[in-house]
Amino acid sequence: MKRTTCTPDEGITLEDLGFPAQLSVGEVARRSGVPVSTLHFYESRGLIHSHRTGGNQRRYARDVLRRVSFIRVAQRVGISLADIQAALSTLPATAAPTRADWERLSSTWRAELDERMAQLKRLRDTLDDCIGCGCLSIDRCRLRNPLDRLGEQGAGPHRLWVGPRDEG
Repeated sequence: MKRTTCTPDEGITLEDLGFPAQLSVGEVARRSGVPVSTLHFYESRGLIHSHRTGGNQRRYARDVLRRVSFIRVAQRVGISLADIQAALSTLPATAAPTRADWERLSSTWRAELDERMAQLKRLRDTLDDCIGCGCLSIDRCRLRNPLDRLGEQGAGPHRLWVGPRDEG
């Protein structure tokens, strides 16, 4: 079993200070703020890993806390679990992402995030006077599409879309 050191120079481990090397699923949930069911889901997707005790209980290495934090931060900014999984697959399965890992991986998401931000700004700016469908402002609605002329361009929100579109 890998011993977790406080700092490489001290040589003192967290275990030496009374911290357990392994955490139960409940402890990981409590520490990370993520429900147990979400941890099970992450594990089923290969995002995190545990081992089983003789009593068939899950135990996680402490580095799983940083992996869960990494996943949650990436999700919070809109990165899909598939992209997060691809990113984490470039790291050792039992290692916590480092600051350098986060910088490298997040830089690959920058263009996607910039595009998403532009899309959200355009949506905000376009809908500022919209009061919803069943529209009482149809005469001035920026989304109005008389005679379905935009239908000739294919499916989707043509007036709102920013950036390249998936044709799939």
